[in-house]
Amino acid sequence: MKHYDKPCIFVNEELSEGVYAASGCYTVTTHVHQEMQTGRGDYRIQINGKHDANHTKEKQTLTIGFNMPVDYKSSNGTLVGLGTGTSLVVDYNYHQNPVDNIGLGDLIVEADPGLQVTNAKLTD
Repeated sequence: MKHYDKPCIFVNEELSEGVYAASGCYTVTTHVHQEMQTGRGDYRIQINGKHDANHTKEKQTLTIGFNMPVDYKSSNGTLVGLGTGTSLVVDYNYHQNPVDNIGLGDLIVEADPGLQVTNAKLTD
């Protein structure tokens, strides 16, 4: 068995960049604006991110959770991993400024009646 050394974090005030663990630089809002109706079994969810940090990036990853299993249908991003379950991971390729609002557009999923978003996290 290999020996495990616990990682250490050191602060160096002379470095010009900080370290962002789990980013934390986005405030995410979601809104289910089109619910399942007779003849249509999908939900459309608008996802917005407010970026407030001193850096720019070209890629974001959305992790979104639901109160029941969903089937991913489409989005303005690229699905990462499984397209079914109670959580989805979607990559986006937006250039964001240090202070920016980005609308990620519609995430379309199919699910049973009563779907709710339970959590959403956007990292860069």
